[in-house]
Amino acid sequence: MAINVISPGLSTTVQDLGRPGYYHLGIPLSGGMDRFALRAANMLVGNDEGAAVLEAVFLGPELEFTAPATVAVTGGDLPPKLNGEERAGWEAFPVKAGDRLSFCFLKGGARAYIAVSGGIDVPVKLGSRSTYTLGALGGHEGRALKAGDSLAVGQGAGGKGSVPANLRRMPGNPAELRMLPGLYWHRITETAGKQFFADTWKVAPEADRIGYRFRGGTALNFVAREQPFGAGSNPSNIVDACYPYGSIQVPGGTEPIVLHRDAVSGGGYMMLGCVISADMDLIGQLQPHSPARFVQVSMDQALAARHDRQATLQRVRAHLDR
Repeated sequence: MAINVISPGLSTTVQDLGRPGYYHLGIPLSGGMDRFALRAANMLVGNDEGAAVLEAVFLGPELEFTAPATVAVTGGDLPPKLNGEERAGWEAFPVKAGDRLSFCFLKGGARAYIAVSGGIDVPVKLGSRSTYTLGALGGHEGRALKAGDSLAVGQGAGGKGSVPANLRRMPGNPAELRMLPGLYWHRITETAGKQFFADTWKVAPEADRIGYRFRGGTALNFVAREQPFGAGSNPSNIVDACYPYGSIQVPGGTEPIVLHRDAVSGGGYMMLGCVISADMDLIGQLQPHSPARFVQVSMDQALAARHDRQATLQRVRAHLDR
């Protein structure tokens, strides 16, 4: 079976759960920005949770199916339409040969995940089918989809059911992003640290798969120092270090940037800390100008949040297995 791309949307790529294990070589994780929604979409259509899906940003594609399949759309509120008739999100529905899937305008969130029974069958590159566009790696020819593309789909048995609203997770208003202060927290003053958590920030237009920039808060004040050998002259500069997934750098001390799935693996900016893994999905659903606050948590609280997220995934599995 194949899916024909009639219109690609704004930026639609093939993504799965990513390619861990190569970050030390400068190759990022890639994969879905909202991993919970990606997993749920695959569960709904009977796929392995890590199967490749389509990630659509802000504007959905138009797709034509050449054979029967089961489809589900999760993530942001980008209502799907089958042959012009609106269908529910977070719910499996069948398609036939010749059917066309399109989308209404975005009503909430930022990214939708389109799963098809059997999974999108592009070649595996370094253990993943995910697209890393900056490196032209993975996905469909290493790039976002274009009109006229044809995507192979694997064999799948199909699924059924829906994910109830109480098991879906989207950011609040403002979004609360829990974070652990990091190794370089001592570089800012105590007052600056308190103000960082007190401020409400807004997502800047420069927000993508590499990183989400936030603006509108108070500029950081740095502790005085002597410039280290090998570091830049700005107080936010350090001797080059590794950047963990989710780390928050603040170039010049003015606009925090949370590094996401396609981020570089190191550089010369100090990091305030890391957004916890349980909240990284929320960032992928934030639109430009969305308000957000950073909330300090302990390691125990971060681990508890990860446990809660895994428990919610298990509840989705149990609900669909009934």
